[in-house]
Amino acid sequence: MSIIKFPNDFEFGTATAAYQIEGAWNEDGKGENIWDRFTHVPGHIQDKTNGDIACDFYHRYKEDIRLAKKLGIEVFRLSVNWARILPDGQGEVNLAGIEFYRNVLREIRENNMKVCLTIYHWDLPQKLQDKGGWANRDIVKWYTDYAEILFREYGNDVDYWITINEPYCIAFLGYWTGEHAPGLHDYSTALQAVHHLLLAHGAAVKKFRSCNLSSEIGITLNMGMACPENADDGKDVEAARRSVMAGNCLFGDPVYLGRYPEELFEFLDKKGVVLPEIREGDMELINQKVDFFGLNTYTAGTIKYDASQWPLETGSVGSGRERTEAGWEVWPEKFYELLSWIDNRYGHPAIIITENGAANNDWVDSQGKVVDSNRIEYLKRYLKEVSRAVDNGISVKGYYVWCFTDNFEWAYGEARRFGIVYVDYKSQKRIPKESAKWFSDVIKEKGFEIKE
Repeated sequence: MSIIKFPNDFEFGTATAAYQIEGAWNEDGKGENIWDRFTHVPGHIQDKTNGDIACDFYHRYKEDIRLAKKLGIEVFRLSVNWARILPDGQGEVNLAGIEFYRNVLREIRENNMKVCLTIYHWDLPQKLQDKGGWANRDIVKWYTDYAEILFREYGNDVDYWITINEPYCIAFLGYWTGEHAPGLHDYSTALQAVHHLLLAHGAAVKKFRSCNLSSEIGITLNMGMACPENADDGKDVEAARRSVMAGNCLFGDPVYLGRYPEELFEFLDKKGVVLPEIREGDMELINQKVDFFGLNTYTAGTIKYDASQWPLETGSVGSGRERTEAGWEVWPEKFYELLSWIDNRYGHPAIIITENGAANNDWVDSQGKVVDSNRIEYLKRYLKEVSRAVDNGISVKGYYVWCFTDNFEWAYGEARRFGIVYVDYKSQKRIPKESAKWFSDVIKEKGFEIKE
């Protein structure tokens, strides 16, 4: 038996996102967003559900926030639905939307939790997508104007601002693989969207600094480590290297180093990909000083060379490890490796783990409990690696479980349950799972015991 301990100022939180929990998709002046449109097209969502109601957080936020307080959550992460603030994405402000989020933030603070607010978590107003969305460079101004409204309205009621959540998923799942909204299929367009997302991030940070707020700002990047299927095969080794460049360096390098990975761009150029249009001053704008590195991570990859997978020529293969219900391998050792990689490559930034967690096959048993032992084991193993990183001098400041309540999991609908609180979608009843009780104890003790 060993004791895992965290510093007293280490912050434990939970994460959520607007479209995944709010519902009220067409209430109180809210405009249509790309996920409202995408989920209503047959064939897009695995279980044929949508986020029209989801967890009904829009009407039940007080109940959820008070439950979070009861569990001892220290930071409550949520996002703003852009179309609830600006129904058309720009122009006239929806005052009902402004008031809704003001009430939510007030409720969080009155329940003695800190606020981590994501400005953009994938729900682009449809009116802006009609103009090209993230493929249109004009979106940098649209987004900055929107962010400025939030800075002005909510200011220091927010402790941690996140500009954009997972630009990788926004660009490549939305504009290349098409499995996420808006459902397009063009790699060059996806790469152009990457550049515009990062420009928007930089412009928002610059605007934030001009507001003289006392809160902190950063970006959340989803990253993972990759290893070659055959370490003795040079093509596999290079494929794994490309995978890290395309998944990690493509986003982290511009933000922290002020440059794109040249080796990756040269490779893509040879494959016929149209590289982003980079204008004078762009890289300086992206390379704004941020206060923290937001990290979302769940798994790692085993990569092989695959010439059929244009343009990167990388294929993912299983390594035989156990998997969560999301099909993602449980590989905590790679979590520590990733934290070390970020620390070394980007000059020891303060890191907040803004998402980590496991999908589990959860159900309510005959005693009315949700016993999610696999999730508890996952959290133990991953938190052990976080503690190891902290003990070795890596500046990890906080850890947020994805997610607080079960919610609408994008292309998978309600089929995947990541929450530490069970949601019966028909009755909207909330039941804290055994993992919620375990996590509550971890927060209280700033640690836990683990069997070796």
